[in-house]
Amino acid sequence: MKQFLKEFKEFAMRGNVIDMAVGVVVGGAFSKIVTSLVNDIVMPLISLATGQVNFTVLSYVFHSGDNEVVLTYGNFIQTVVEFVILAFCVFCAVKLMTKLRIEKKKEEAKAPAAPPAPTSEELLTEIRDLLRAQAGQNSTPES
Repeated sequence: MKQFLKEFKEFAMRGNVIDMAVGVVVGGAFSKIVTSLVNDIVMPLISLATGQVNFTVLSYVFHSGDNEVVLTYGNFIQTVVEFVILAFCVFCAVKLMTKLRIEKKKEEAKAPAAPPAPTSEELLTEIRDLLRAQAGQNSTPES
């Protein structure tokens, strides 16, 4: 059981899982905003344009003997409108993220590459040349 809990803790503390959890919470809150937008703004405007008072009351009743079956297609229309708005927002967010990722890759590609490190032979040659130069400066001319 301890091993299971340890593995779960490692899993839960990964960056992707935490990012996903934040996304779910923000998505849930955003869903409520879209629902309010559709219920309180979009559908009343559509109702005004179509002459309907309230889409949620739209229904069709089937009569079969003593039984009645009610299809509330107004709620379905409202849910479809919510879905379209949410899908459009997600599409825009993904498109923006993709664009930012592509721009970041372009910037990284434009960044100048670091010059290659000198080889050990080049370093030894430079040291030798510096020692010769120092030796030449330290010698005094004979008169």
